[in-house]
Amino acid sequence: MNARRERGRIAHATGLAAEDTACTALIADGWTILGRRLRTKAGEVDAVAEKAGILAIIEVKSRPTLAEAAIALTARQQSRLVAACEIILGEHPDWGINGVRFDILVVNPAGQVRRIADAFRLGDQ
Repeated sequence: MNARRERGRIAHATGLAAEDTACTALIADGWTILGRRLRTKAGEVDAVAEKAGILAIIEVKSRPTLAEAAIALTARQQSRLVAACEIILGEHPDWGINGVRFDILVVNPAGQVRRIADAFRLGDQ
């Protein structure tokens, strides 16, 4: 296997593990996972979770440090998440009756998870 393909395989496995860790942390915090890896025409959403009628569109970022992960969401990715959210809400109008927010969950190699709640808003990107 060539080096590039191997790096991609490792990155994919690391991303899946980070998503598992992030969803476990959400559940422990009282959130209900409504969907994982939701694919839309606008792109994929790592997770969608609900707590007390608040819908969180979750992007999981895994980097060597939490600080690096926290700044890893680009404006283009924000736009993709907003567009995907519109599609998801159209398909599930009963979700998010008390509001919708975009959260980033950052995970480091040690499995530490930090949430950046309400990380951005419509119009920020």
